[in-house]
Amino acid sequence: MRAFLRGYPLRILSLADLPPLKTCEETGSTFLENARSKSIYYSQNWEGLTLAEDSGLEVEGLAGAPGVHSARFSAPRATAVKNIVKVLNLLERSNREKRNARFVSSMVVSLEGTVLAEIEEHVNGIIAPEPKGENGFGYDPIFFYPPLQKTFAEIDPNEKNRISHRGKALQKLRLFLQQYLQMSL
Repeated sequence: MRAFLRGYPLRILSLADLPPLKTCEETGSTFLENARSKSIYYSQNWEGLTLAEDSGLEVEGLAGAPGVHSARFSAPRATAVKNIVKVLNLLERSNREKRNARFVSSMVVSLEGTVLAEIEEHVNGIIAPEPKGENGFGYDPIFFYPPLQKTFAEIDPNEKNRISHRGKALQKLRLFLQQYLQMSL
């Protein structure tokens, strides 16, 4: 995110840069609900713009799972490998249609408890029968992207940033910030 926002007249901080706060619980049933609640909560404890993001994988044959539980799909302290194994095991005998999937990224910008912008983007793909590639993280090794005939883990990181759900959301965030900063001057 910092790389995408380089060049803007903003001082970018993470939660690690701020005094400790109680963690905002992610209780939403959608990525957007989680991003919104985090953005509002943290913006009430910070005087600047607050960006919160929630993202993950939705698989058609799993009724949208892992969904908002993407990071902890296989266990409360899951690893990417365990999550991938669980998805592949659940889809073991599934046809291609049931393997349709999408990555979703939801971003919300707030200021002092008021939502200023909500952005949601996705990218469609298919769950591959086995992991391939060394780039990326999370479910990238099993997320096959048909236009490039590769998994996200096989795609050059710069290209992935251009076509991914998060990359597309960050492009919209840049546009919002350009407009916001122009109005603020």
